[in-house]
Amino acid sequence: MTILLRGDFDAVALHAAARKAQTATQARRLLALAAIYDGSTRTEAARIGGVTLQIVRDWVLRFNADSPGGLIDGKAPGAMPRLTDAHRSAVAAMIESGPMPAAHGVVRWRLVDLCQWLWEEFRVSVSKPTLSRELRALGYRKLSARPRHHAQTTGAIENFKKVLDPCWRRSRARKTPSPPIEVWFADEARVGQKNKITRRWALQGTRPAAPKDQRKASTYIFGAVCPKEGKGAALVLPHCNTAAMTLHLREIAAAVAPGAHAVLLLDQAGWHMSGKLPIPPNLTLVPLPPKCPELNVMENVWQFIRDNWLSNRIFPSHQAIVDLCCDAWNRLVNQPWRIMSIGLRDWANGF
Repeated sequence: MTILLRGDFDAVALHAAARKAQTATQARRLLALAAIYDGSTRTEAARIGGVTLQIVRDWVLRFNADSPGGLIDGKAPGAMPRLTDAHRSAVAAMIESGPMPAAHGVVRWRLVDLCQWLWEEFRVSVSKPTLSRELRALGYRKLSARPRHHAQTTGAIENFKKVLDPCWRRSRARKTPSPPIEVWFADEARVGQKNKITRRWALQGTRPAAPKDQRKASTYIFGAVCPKEGKGAALVLPHCNTAAMTLHLREIAAAVAPGAHAVLLLDQAGWHMSGKLPIPPNLTLVPLPPKCPELNVMENVWQFIRDNWLSNRIFPSHQAIVDLCCDAWNRLVNQPWRIMSIGLRDWANGF
């Protein structure tokens, strides 16, 4: 049965379309069909196109359905994906819930474990590279887990963020006519000869070495930052006690802008909450929920300072520790953009 070409085109129109064709293949097909419009046989059209009569018939069907655009080769669909949307949703749910060691035999999911789970659950066999591509397409990456205290109260962090703005409003600074508020974070870090060794770039298959001291001399950095203003205040002191905290509060109070009031967020260490601690009039201390170090910006500051300036070193003496701590802190406060980048939080600075 002969299939007629559509009647809204003619040979002239197809010759014009061939001149504007996107590819040589499309142009050859258009010229073959133009010959049919001119009265040539399908056999002659097949010779012009360099194909068989069956393929010419396929061209006619595609042209009748989609005009000249139907003669453009589309991308091959390829093999059907092994995982359906239902499989992807199930894998995502398993990743979010995490493995149960007693049931799954592992404490974290690996690709090989998820491949095995897919086979046991759905009888779907996928390779690790295939599953890795699928998980990345879903937005998952292999990331370092953030430590969380095992005894942290459920919802403590979210509840603290909710009541933070009313806390500012109840601060002593609100008793005067609207003074500027500065949000500060404070904490202490112990730095000593038993120093940290950080990750470093090295050739795959090797294990780089770094110096490690076993002596025990140490000191403490009492540090505080105001991320919104990009400033900080710190002292290097030999002990963590109320007397040292008193000196640190004076240092922070001196760094607060004239006429402003500082709200200082800090954990509930004994020397922070002591009734014998004299608090400067331009400071209000706000204790963070217990066992919630994630709320304290200083934890991230300490990590940055240790990873970049304090680790992988040997300290020959206590004075060398003090000197390097002072140098590291001074380098930090000379980079206010760094303090802002590390410390700004919407829940603390967006009120």
